[in-house]
Amino acid sequence: MEEVAQRDDVNTPVITESTAEELESVFENKEKESEEKVEAALFIAGRFLTLQDLIVLTDVNPIMIKEILHRLEKKYSTGVLRMVNRSDAWKMDVAEKYHYLINRLATGNTEFTKAEQETLAIIAYKQPVKQSVVIKIRGNKSYDHIKKFRDLGLVTAKQTGHTLELSLSEEFYEYFNVHEKNSEQGINEDSE
Repeated sequence: MEEVAQRDDVNTPVITESTAEELESVFENKEKESEEKVEAALFIAGRFLTLQDLIVLTDVNPIMIKEILHRLEKKYSTGVLRMVNRSDAWKMDVAEKYHYLINRLATGNTEFTKAEQETLAIIAYKQPVKQSVVIKIRGNKSYDHIKKFRDLGLVTAKQTGHTLELSLSEEFYEYFNVHEKNSEQGINEDSE
C-alpha cells in the first residue's frame, strides 16, 4: 500500500504560488464582472427583478447572485441610491428623500402631456373606473392615453360588459414612487 501512496504523490501535480495567485486573480475578476452585470441590470431595469430575471439577464448562477445582492444591499445602504427588496424581487431606486425629484421628472412635459396627466389623474382618483366613464369625462383622445398607460403597464384593464374597468397597476406605484395608501387619499402628498 505504501507503494501506491508514493506513486500518487509522484503523479499529483503541484500548484505553485504564482499559479495559485493567477487562479485567484481570474476568480476575483469573474466575481467582479458578475457583480457588475447584476448591478447594471438592476440600474437599467428601473423595476423589480426576480432572482429568475437576474439569472436570465446576467447568466450568473443563483448562489452567486444571492451573495451579490447581499453585497449590493450593503453597498447602497447609505447615499442617494438604494437597493429595495420586496417579495424576493430587487430594484435599484433613489433614496426616499429624493422621490419628489423623480415625481417632477416623471410627470414632466416630455414624458406625459398635460392631457395625459389629467386622464391618468381621473383613473387614479376614481379607480376602479369604467373606460366609458373616463371617455365621457375626458373625451375621445382618452382612448389613446389609456392605450399608452396600458402599454407602459401603469394601468390594468379587465373586460366588464362592453367596456373595460381600469385600475392603477403595481407598476404605477413603483413608477411614481408612491405608496398605495397615499393613492387611496387621492394624489400623493409629496408631489408638487
